[in-house]
Amino acid sequence: MHATTARNQILERLDQDTFDLVVIGGGITGAGVALDAASRGLSVALIERNDFASGTSSKSTKLIHGGLRYLKNLEIGLVREVGQERAVVHKLAPHLVRPEKMLLPLVEGGSLGKLSTSMALWVYDFLADVEGDDKRVMLTKEETLEIEPLLREDILKGGGFYAEYRTDDARLTVENVKTAVRHGALAVNYVEATAFGYDENKKINAVHCRDRFGERDFVISCEHVISSAGPWVDDLRKIDQSMNNKRLFLSKGVHIVVARERLPLAHACYFDVADGRMLFAIPRLRCTYIGTTDTPYKGDPNAVPVYLEDVEYLLNATNEIFPTVNLKVADVESSWAGVRPLIFEEGKEAGEMSRKDEIFESESGLLSIAGGKLTGYRKMAERVVDRLGKQLHTEGEELGRNSTREIVLTGGPFRNFSEVLAYEAEITRQLEAASLAPDRAPYLVANYGKQTPEIIDLARQRPEETDVARLAAAEAAWCIDHESALYPIDWVERRSGRLYFDMPSILPVLEEVLDVFATAYGYTPEDRDRERQRVMDAIQWVSEFDHEKKESGVQTD
Repeated sequence: MHATTARNQILERLDQDTFDLVVIGGGITGAGVALDAASRGLSVALIERNDFASGTSSKSTKLIHGGLRYLKNLEIGLVREVGQERAVVHKLAPHLVRPEKMLLPLVEGGSLGKLSTSMALWVYDFLADVEGDDKRVMLTKEETLEIEPLLREDILKGGGFYAEYRTDDARLTVENVKTAVRHGALAVNYVEATAFGYDENKKINAVHCRDRFGERDFVISCEHVISSAGPWVDDLRKIDQSMNNKRLFLSKGVHIVVARERLPLAHACYFDVADGRMLFAIPRLRCTYIGTTDTPYKGDPNAVPVYLEDVEYLLNATNEIFPTVNLKVADVESSWAGVRPLIFEEGKEAGEMSRKDEIFESESGLLSIAGGKLTGYRKMAERVVDRLGKQLHTEGEELGRNSTREIVLTGGPFRNFSEVLAYEAEITRQLEAASLAPDRAPYLVANYGKQTPEIIDLARQRPEETDVARLAAAEAAWCIDHESALYPIDWVERRSGRLYFDMPSILPVLEEVLDVFATAYGYTPEDRDRERQRVMDAIQWVSEFDHEKKESGVQTD
């Protein structure tokens, strides 16, 4: 029952103390804001109504990339900033933000010709300060086919080869939360902001909260509030009665996952689609994932469905550029759909709207940040905390400078990616010595970095019968103790990523994982049955595509 005790201690402090800042929203932006503010010396409370990274921040394309397509829209500043941020975020967590060479096939009738692509990639490299082997290389048709023989030969004209980074967005969020806590922040999931309190000058001085795990209400006293609630930013602005001319536009993005053997790409690809969009196909351990769509969404951001037409669109586009693979709906193991909280621009389609972030400041002092890209989370956090600094300045206080580009995230440090690969070999040896599944080493290091030996030590002590079950149970137990995993689905979906990238591994260890959560949180038999069903429902949600459409729900193209 220690897990509940630790959480209750945090809730008591939230209820009793007064904080310089409350951050609402535990996605990547909120986690970045909490770390930035705490590292500048502010007392910070971070609350998230569901699990950390449960919204958009676990449902992106999982790339730390410069946004090559934004050059088309002449968003030069955005490309420069996020392009340069790639190297910064990679340095902060090399095990989690991994180099990924990207192949851009050039095809007849495509959106870019060879000369324009060469120029675009050159500008991309220039803006992002790319150096050495990471600089773009233009390829002939023959060279492109040598790199990726699955490409459709009859329409292929050549290719561009350039550098990006691949990540796990949910893991990146959780590691930012943990690093913020390391710098003094308090962070708690499954706590919802339900209302604001105000002083005599109508400035926010409290956040009324509902603990959705323990079913109790409490109030956090504070000096300032930053809302980084993603798709729910406007909901909080309505509570604050501070909606103005600006509002959010939600765009739905769908990804599907197939077994690597069904789409055995040598490298990630970024390719043209007949309707003018471009899609990614990205290998990741035993899988390859494909995405994304970009369609208006008016449904519930808590449960964004993947429809059969979404799946068929992605499969048809993939089969068009890789004709020999002949992917079918039955090949899709998993999927995810999230919503992008874009700033609404009159007269523009979803794909045309800027991905640039924007800050709204209300008369009550509420600061809201929305828009932006996963890659730019650190700079977004810096901007909104700097804006908070202006509020503090008017109150006679001064805020220190941002230093997060130097703060290594938990799970490190590694000096470079070569060290990560060497560490994977070391973890493989440790797993072999402990009679635990050595093939899990790349997965464990990618997720947990140098925290992995703690999980191995726990696994050595576990009573489960198989090595795979011992390791999974140890991993779940460690995530309960160190990463606020309150429910089995938190581990299955966001801490481990198995729901998306290793579906076949879930059911063989589910009962052992339920045992771990039952012990930590004192489950009754009914609790255990309920949590098992939640996992089974999640598996069905991401692997079946016959969700009912509602008139008030989703708009699709």
